[in-house]
Amino acid sequence: MTGVLEAFDGHRRLLFTVAYQMLGSVADAEDVVQDAWLRWSAADREDVADPRAYLVRITTRLALDRLRAARTRRETYVGPWLPEPLLTGTAPDPAEEVEVGEQVSLALLVVLETLSPLERAVFVLREVFGVPAAEVASVLGRSEAAVRQVAHRAREHVAARRPRFDADRAAQREVTERFLAAAVGGDVDALLDVLAPGAVLLTDGGGRAKAALRPITSAGKVARFLAAVGPGGAAMPGVRLEFAEVNGEPGIVAWTAEGPLMATTLVVSGGRVEQVLVFRNPDKLAGLRTAAS
Repeated sequence: MTGVLEAFDGHRRLLFTVAYQMLGSVADAEDVVQDAWLRWSAADREDVADPRAYLVRITTRLALDRLRAARTRRETYVGPWLPEPLLTGTAPDPAEEVEVGEQVSLALLVVLETLSPLERAVFVLREVFGVPAAEVASVLGRSEAAVRQVAHRAREHVAARRPRFDADRAAQREVTERFLAAAVGGDVDALLDVLAPGAVLLTDGGGRAKAALRPITSAGKVARFLAAVGPGGAAMPGVRLEFAEVNGEPGIVAWTAEGPLMATTLVVSGGRVEQVLVFRNPDKLAGLRTAAS
């Protein structure tokens, strides 16, 4: 059994990333990886020529089934549904972190939520992980021609909606610091200076925490909202704010003695904030809590 576990563990991080890209949920991704392990441990491995491909295939199918079931639940979610944030930059081996951090931008995951389950599976396998079309067709039980069609449609959809980030990490950090100082200080003018005119703010409370029930659009409205509520209770006793790498990008996390209270990530383009994602639902903060521990 030791050899079986070692073979699986060698691909565990990849499998989690595939499932997380498909589902946008840390807990669901971890459940899918556990289910994949059960399938792997019970399989006749002598017939498995390529364990990595076999495990990715199992994981994708399990995630696709779970995604189809989750779509109905998300239709009744209170307020905007956002993917769960992950603390990145915490792996002891930087090479391992690259496999996750570069592929799990929250802004990309928000766009992937607008795809159908099939389109999302094809996009994740083809565009993110570079799986050949023939192999994707085998995973999904479709013809190769159909997979290429779906991939083209999904790629165009994502390209039209995917935000553009500033590539300079130092510039992103500088804008993030200015944003935080203005929000904590309730300085509307300073917020207007750092926000793009068409800035959008999404807050996910899920009915568990105070949050805007609809997207807030335009720099003026976003600035006034942030000045009024602050970034996640920063003024509350016992709350500390820290800069952190969240899903491979600079972010802000509010902590209490019990754990994470809130996370905020920004899409910075042209030196200004185009999008603000605020995570308040405590059920969505497992990825922060697990990485921190």
